[in-house]
Amino acid sequence: MDSEPGFLPKDFIQTAEGLRFAVVDGRPEDGRLLCTLRYVPLAGGLRKLSTAEAMDFLQEHRPAYLRRSRRLDAVLPAVPLECIAGHLRPRDRVRTLLAGTSRDAIEAKARRLLGVFAGEGLDLKEFGVTGSLLLGTQTLASDIDLVVYAPATFDAARTVVAEATADGRLDTPTEADWRKAYERRGCTLAFEDYLWHERRKFNTGFIEGTKFDLTLVLPGSWDSFQAAEKRGSLILRTRVTDDRGAFESPARYLTDHPRVGQVLSFTHTYVGQARTGEKIEASGQVEALPDGSERLIVGSSREAPGEYIRVLHDETD
Repeated sequence: MDSEPGFLPKDFIQTAEGLRFAVVDGRPEDGRLLCTLRYVPLAGGLRKLSTAEAMDFLQEHRPAYLRRSRRLDAVLPAVPLECIAGHLRPRDRVRTLLAGTSRDAIEAKARRLLGVFAGEGLDLKEFGVTGSLLLGTQTLASDIDLVVYAPATFDAARTVVAEATADGRLDTPTEADWRKAYERRGCTLAFEDYLWHERRKFNTGFIEGTKFDLTLVLPGSWDSFQAAEKRGSLILRTRVTDDRGAFESPARYLTDHPRVGQVLSFTHTYVGQARTGEKIEASGQVEALPDGSERLIVGSSREAPGEYIRVLHDETD
């Protein structure tokens, strides 16, 4: 195991069996890291798994890596710290990308994309590269997954995406580009609804035909997350009173609902989905907190079928 301390969401860890997990919460729970299994060894390479495939694999082959989380009240992949054989950090991957020569077209595009942000004065020390590029498993069809470790830099990066898309330094996405992203995401919303929300976020863009995503990662983002009691599913309509946590992980929206004071999203689809003052409809799982308040969880799985957040445009929506 790497001797440098500290884990963050979007880091990857590797076990002795060669399993690659993405870190969900960098704070260990009972000596384990909450993760998602993303890749397994296959014929000298790595095979990417869906959430369902990953759970099936672990249940059949590595049940010791499954544990009920007290905080999340769910059975999740949780790797004991002593089983971690390797730790891959997105920040390190940025350094190697910038220091070396590109091995393929995706690496070259990632370097040029980082150059767009650097050209606007953003500090690349606050950036990381995760996903397939971090593991070196990218193909010509891969996306570029960037993480940003400071809120101000993240907001500035979204501004750069908006401006660079408008002036042609980045591609203007076509409807076909958005539809492809929509189909891969497995979103519950209708395509037109999905598109309206995505076009105003600027945490997604396209460079030379390749999609990229920006994700805000904050140390300690899970520290205030409390264990809660599940109460069942709910669809609610409410107004957002505070969107300052909208791009965090989990995304957090405070509301004026008389019972459910906050809506949390664990799926990237609904990050940055709504703004302060907007009325939303949200579908998810209600949880009761120790102080008697309630929250709505959207994204009880990565794909989150049937769970969503959408802005209501008028009273008849």
